[in-house]
Amino acid sequence: MAQSITEDSIRAALADRLKASHVEVQDMSGGCGQAFTSLIVSPEFAGKNSLKRHRLVNAALKDEIAQIHAWSAKCQTPEEYEKERAATGGNDGPPLEGTVGGEVTGVSQ
Repeated sequence: MAQSITEDSIRAALADRLKASHVEVQDMSGGCGQAFTSLIVSPEFAGKNSLKRHRLVNAALKDEIAQIHAWSAKCQTPEEYEKERAATGGNDGPPLEGTVGGEVTGVSQ
């Protein structure tokens, strides 16, 4: 049986596999572990465009992504993250577009 995917398991995998210095993961499925969004800050993204960054993340989470329904990621270098934090006053985080209060609508446990 497949291991349950959680915010913590995804966070740990990204920190380890992408040498991420900051990772935020939010379960948008109301706790059932089927839809996640994330903010990933890694020096591995330096010099790469958005598509290449997302390919790195998808490769790093290949097994996990195969077990969930929806996944989105915001990928930044440490420099980009610090610049955005300064501009937003620290009000950044995973993308929540298309959610209501951080949860996908129509999803129940």
